[in-house]
Amino acid sequence: MKAVVYDRYGGPEVLSIAEVAIPSPGQRQVLVRVHATSVNISDWECLQGTPLYARIGGLRSPARQVLGSDIAGRVEAVGSGVTRFRPGDEVYGDNLDLKGGFAEYAVASESALALEPESLTFAEASTLPQAAAIALQGTAGAGAGPGKSVLINGAGGGSGSFAIQLAKSAGAHVTGVDNVSKLEFMRCLGADEVIDYRAQDFTRAGPYDLVLDLVAHRSVFAYRRALVRGGRYRCVGGTTRALLRVVTVGALIGMTTGRRVGVLAVKLGPAHFTPLAERHAAGHVDIHIDRRFALDEVSEALAHVGEGHALGKVVVEIARERDTARATRKSPV
Repeated sequence: MKAVVYDRYGGPEVLSIAEVAIPSPGQRQVLVRVHATSVNISDWECLQGTPLYARIGGLRSPARQVLGSDIAGRVEAVGSGVTRFRPGDEVYGDNLDLKGGFAEYAVASESALALEPESLTFAEASTLPQAAAIALQGTAGAGAGPGKSVLINGAGGGSGSFAIQLAKSAGAHVTGVDNVSKLEFMRCLGADEVIDYRAQDFTRAGPYDLVLDLVAHRSVFAYRRALVRGGRYRCVGGTTRALLRVVTVGALIGMTTGRRVGVLAVKLGPAHFTPLAERHAAGHVDIHIDRRFALDEVSEALAHVGEGHALGKVVVEIARERDTARATRKSPV
């Protein structure tokens, strides 16, 4: 099979197309013929090996040769212990542990996958698993309820595009932060206010009831300043230094000021992303695919996301013609 592989950390130039063996599923694993894989910032981090936590399992060289965790496709074969799926089933999920999505076939744990709703194409389904889990959990709770003020930093990307819509639908006043090229996009998603982070310090623009930070790199004390008393700051991703400070100093700030500053420990698995698919089917959340790339364009796709250009999600289509046929079949007559 064809796969995009790498054997050392670096930029897109370390990636190459190779012919590799089709993997075999283990006892509780599923072999998926991949139709689409969306690109996450975690793919960019694992490519570069930075921040340092991106090297977990492979300090000097990558633990996995093939990146890509958010996959959608058809089940080709199942392990002897698999009970939820059979060959031919259309599935999607976040295969973060095993990765392998930038290839024609990938092996995934049974527990990582869900049956794909008929309302979604493969490309659409691939956008949800990781980004949906982050957005749903990041905006959960009273902080994003009616009359509350919510700020989302990195709101123009995949997780942020969902988070804006979820917070807005919950009745919150939403402020989106990203680069200047994404301001209009965030407004279209429903953001009441938008901030270009290069021109304005969002930590001085509040205070807010909830801050969801998808690219943490600031001082913990700046984050505290951005919150109302009783407010909450949650970060997902960012520099190693920023995350360590949030975990340590942030806990102390919470105890002494009534402003909770911490890292969002994202729970993975179908139970944490399928609710957003249901909201999409009900017409409450839109999926925004900025660009679609072919398998031999993975390096360009990763750069588009990693360099901050993506408006919403970016998808690599491994079997583009099949996804087009599926979309046609699902269109109302």
